[in-house]
Amino acid sequence: MSSPTHANSYYAASANDKALRPQLTGEHRCDVCVVGAGFTGISTALSLAEKGKRVIVVEGSRIGFGASGRNGGQIVNSFNRDIDYIFKNYGDDIGQKMAKMAFAGSELIRHRIEKYNIDCDLKHGNVFAACNKKQFEELKAKKALWESHGHNELELLTASSIQDHIGTDRYAGGLLDRKGGHIQPLNLVLGQARAFEELGGQIFEDSEVVRLEKGVPGKVVTKQGTVIADKIVVAGNAYVFGLLPEVEKKAMPCGTQVIATEPLPEDLQKQLLPTDRCVEDCNYLLDYYRLSGDGRLIYGGGTTYGARDPGKIESIIVPKMLKTYPMLKDVKIDFAWTGNFLLTMMRMPQVGKIGENLYYAQGYSGHGVTNSHLMGEILSDAIDGDTERFDVFASMPQYQFPGGRMLRVPYTAIGAAYYNMRDQLGI
Repeated sequence: MSSPTHANSYYAASANDKALRPQLTGEHRCDVCVVGAGFTGISTALSLAEKGKRVIVVEGSRIGFGASGRNGGQIVNSFNRDIDYIFKNYGDDIGQKMAKMAFAGSELIRHRIEKYNIDCDLKHGNVFAACNKKQFEELKAKKALWESHGHNELELLTASSIQDHIGTDRYAGGLLDRKGGHIQPLNLVLGQARAFEELGGQIFEDSEVVRLEKGVPGKVVTKQGTVIADKIVVAGNAYVFGLLPEVEKKAMPCGTQVIATEPLPEDLQKQLLPTDRCVEDCNYLLDYYRLSGDGRLIYGGGTTYGARDPGKIESIIVPKMLKTYPMLKDVKIDFAWTGNFLLTMMRMPQVGKIGENLYYAQGYSGHGVTNSHLMGEILSDAIDGDTERFDVFASMPQYQFPGGRMLRVPYTAIGAAYYNMRDQLGI
């Protein structure tokens, strides 16, 4: 039997740790069993291990196999729905509490990188790029909103000054967030996994969970082994199938596509991104891009609803890249890959508890790098008895997509097409 492998991505090729952890066999006992070794699972496990808990992580494939090891690598603050939306739709109490957490994920990532000396090409600052005047006005409002909640490391960029950061004239302005940034995401999760193991934690790969047995204690069952645990955390996000159908029906897997160029000459890197910030535009179906640690342009965009893998990733992404940077028309593409993230109806993370001892978190809707790290700490605190932040998320309603499993994809695609048309028209 062949061992599981990561997607053929730049991240997998440049991973610092390629060692395969053992497969789960026999029976094991622990305080907490975490299902899924992505950002949410490893963040939860590491935080619990720091509290002295005995933790086992069970992963069906490899550490960071899903979105955690395939994403754009951008540290973007807040949630998919920003603080003003939360106040409007969930009330002042939840709004105030969520606002206090909106910038915590990026702080936790930097803390972990420094504490555990994680080599993941951390670079500081991200730019939100406005494609039209309407989006630029919205960025002005975002700056005022975030500053009203204590985030003061922001700079509004005009159509002229944004070119100090991005070597293109296609944007009407932007917003620089110095608390944002970018990383090699697979190395970030691998570094935290190593730290977790150094604290005594165990990770089993190639160990797909086939059944959860609820109860106190609960059981996590694979084909070859079993973990008996006082508490269970399900953290597989878009890559958990059939374990919690009552939870899975509340979210929809979606695919996004990414390419990485060959390493670029230093003068060309400076031409593309003079200050080495990462960029995401403000469109509903957005483009995002940045320079890697070895000078490649990593460019992503597009959304495939229902997680269907596109037949030719380059044909989707290269035209987007050339619209921004026509000078790259002769540059070689070394890697192209796709991965799934999980979208929720309200675009807010879904967090909850089933029975006495089974916890779950999912559906970061495109903001998974920061939100998943924060969620790991929140889940850890809840398991340890401090449920204050967990209760905020768990109190928010979790809706199913209209149309059920058959129609949720076309309905969502129609909605996305509508908002994409508005972006193109600047309305």
